[in-house]
Amino acid sequence: MTLARTYSVALVGVEGHLVEVEADIENGLVALLLVGLPDTALREARDRIRAAIVNSKEDWPNRRITVGLSPASLPKRGSGFDVGIAVAIMAAAGVAPVDVLDRVVFLGELGLDGGLRPVRGVLPAVAAASAAGFSQVVVPQDNAAEAQIVPGMHVFAMPSLQAVLGWIRAGAPAVTFDDEQEPRPGRRLQVVREPHPIAAPGKPAAAADQSSGPDLADVLGQPVARRAAEICAAGGHHLMLLGPPGTGKTMLAERIPSILPTLDWAAALEVTSIHSIAGALPPDRPLISEPPFCGPHHTATKASIVGGGSGMIRPGAASLAHMGILFLDEAPEFDRDVLDALRQPLESGQVVLARAALTARFPARFTLVLAANPCPCARSGGQARSCLCTPSVRRRYLGRLSGPLLDRVDVKIEFLPVGRAELLGDGKSAEPSAVVADRVRAARERTAHRLAQTPWRLNAQVPGPELRQRFPPAPGALQPLERAIEIGEVSARGVDRVLRVAWTLADLAGKPRPDADETCYALGLWLGVGS
Repeated sequence: MTLARTYSVALVGVEGHLVEVEADIENGLVALLLVGLPDTALREARDRIRAAIVNSKEDWPNRRITVGLSPASLPKRGSGFDVGIAVAIMAAAGVAPVDVLDRVVFLGELGLDGGLRPVRGVLPAVAAASAAGFSQVVVPQDNAAEAQIVPGMHVFAMPSLQAVLGWIRAGAPAVTFDDEQEPRPGRRLQVVREPHPIAAPGKPAAAADQSSGPDLADVLGQPVARRAAEICAAGGHHLMLLGPPGTGKTMLAERIPSILPTLDWAAALEVTSIHSIAGALPPDRPLISEPPFCGPHHTATKASIVGGGSGMIRPGAASLAHMGILFLDEAPEFDRDVLDALRQPLESGQVVLARAALTARFPARFTLVLAANPCPCARSGGQARSCLCTPSVRRRYLGRLSGPLLDRVDVKIEFLPVGRAELLGDGKSAEPSAVVADRVRAARERTAHRLAQTPWRLNAQVPGPELRQRFPPAPGALQPLERAIEIGEVSARGVDRVLRVAWTLADLAGKPRPDADETCYALGLWLGVGS
């Protein structure tokens, strides 16, 4: 046979697209031609594949070989097509049967010795294969745990191309080898597991043990800030922390994930897919069930924050913090262009990266936490009050945070220096993260029950028109807002954000609707006078 077809998956953002890999062998000048918009890494596969086949004790067909990747209009990037191309060539040469290739998807990079190397994005690729109707997938051994997350898929984890070809020649049987055996070339199969061994679909992932992790009770002397963190965790609101060094801004931000609920099954799959594409998936955690925390350095570029890249488009910190916390410490030190690039994902919940050949979309529904000093010398507000910065210098420093960006921040808190008496007194009343997390979970359950027939799950996600029409507050609750609008203290966007925070306060208090007390408190948090 001179023509054979296998299947692989190309990734665009977090979306996988099925790719047909066709190999045709004919008489002519000895060559291996790749067509179908391959990138540089994929063009280099010609030399990798030839060496892998020869070193797997197989005969290389010394004829003209044409490999087509379809659809041709879809750009293909990376080395994950190596195994599919090699198997297609062997099948076209007649040394491997083709009757089993139409029900298997092949993923993985080939080493020169014929070994299968791990690749990024296996989870979304396997999910795309499952959505396309495939039930079997061949992956490298190091990607096996990640691939098994997709329910209903038979995962075949292979150590080498020789093992893949031996398995195909045997008719692709569903046999299992001992997982404890040391992988070696020539073994045909290591892992075949069905059903999914990590968690059942539709059920929440198991909560991690947080007994030894950071605790919210460590933030002493700042009860208002702890309350603000609870409100933001319950409603998904963005938070601004302003104060001198040493008052607990970073400590508070790092402890917000400890009061967030664990991710449900759908959210965990989405978060894990993003980290898989970025190559940031921990080797011992194939499924991320805890809300992520991402704190980039203030020298980070725009591409590292929102994503991008000249070759393969990678997700940035905004997407890596999806369903979790994006913490920007020393926020005024970030480039203004970097901060303003966050305005669009803050509204839409996704990052859209447009290139000449394609448009990639990455989810980016995170909770933004900004931390800043009150002035460049960072001594303003301290007990010694030794700051010599002029008012114009302070305004210029904080002016690096644009008004449109701050207008999207729901809660603004000022940290004040804490004395010895406050530290000692607050140590007895500070609640641990487990207690606060229970209230946050209960508030989110009330929110989810109210929004059950809508596409939203948190108060911060509800659009303004829907918030005013379908979820009106109690009579008289808008009086504080009306006065603020008259004197120009709040914008139209700010009104919507104040109402969202008011609904979160009502959910935390167990009230059916927010009244004037919740609205007034939410307005103070939005204006930054809640402390």
